[in-house]
Amino acid sequence: MVYFLSDAHLGSLAIPHRRMQERRLVHFLDEIKDKAEAVFLLGDMFDFWYEYRQVVPKGYTRFLGKISELTDMGVEVHYFIGNHDIWAYHYLEEECGVILHKKPVTLELQGKTFYLAHGDGLGDPDHKFRFIRSIFRNRFCQRMFDLVHPDLGIKFGLTWAKHSRLKRKDGKEPPYMGEDKEYLVLFAKEYLKEHPDIDYFLFGHRHIELDLMLSHQSRLMILGDWITQFTYAVFDGEHLYMENYEEGAS
Repeated sequence: MVYFLSDAHLGSLAIPHRRMQERRLVHFLDEIKDKAEAVFLLGDMFDFWYEYRQVVPKGYTRFLGKISELTDMGVEVHYFIGNHDIWAYHYLEEECGVILHKKPVTLELQGKTFYLAHGDGLGDPDHKFRFIRSIFRNRFCQRMFDLVHPDLGIKFGLTWAKHSRLKRKDGKEPPYMGEDKEYLVLFAKEYLKEHPDIDYFLFGHRHIELDLMLSHQSRLMILGDWITQFTYAVFDGEHLYMENYEEGAS
């Protein structure tokens, strides 16, 4: 079995139940560890993650310990950076054993072709977001941020992320905008013209659950989140389906 999930935003100052949320995620990973061949974490698992040369954000010990346990067991854990955890460099690979992806990936799983990405920057028409994203990804800007003391830098990042979430209505992403306006759908349709062999597009980022057929062969899923929805996708080698995690249920 192959599992896909995204957008836990662990550590978010805008989530009042964040300790319970992390434990729920860890319980889920514990329940699937004996069934999973691979787990794909499609970005923004942390609300802010910045690795200094000798310092990483405190906390997340249950989550980091669990993914380390999975990789020690031989389960492949793939971690895709999102727009909140762009600044993952070597720690997650070296200490936790994950396979780190900084760009979208196309790969084959049991005879099916998957296009996997967090989703930020793919067809998004928001020029302000694209500008900020380019600054965050700029190596010179990252080196300048390295000079900020971790106590200040990490506090700044978590506070920025909190304000970014709270300025949205109810702290949530906009609902599904429709097939003709949802930019990840539009991106996938355009990409499919040049790559008709893609069977599945899987994205995070939008915090909505979406399961949409793009053609007779191609299907798109947006994976919801692990804040309120606790959704994930499972591929059993033949079928791909979406699930909601209920603690204690198989």
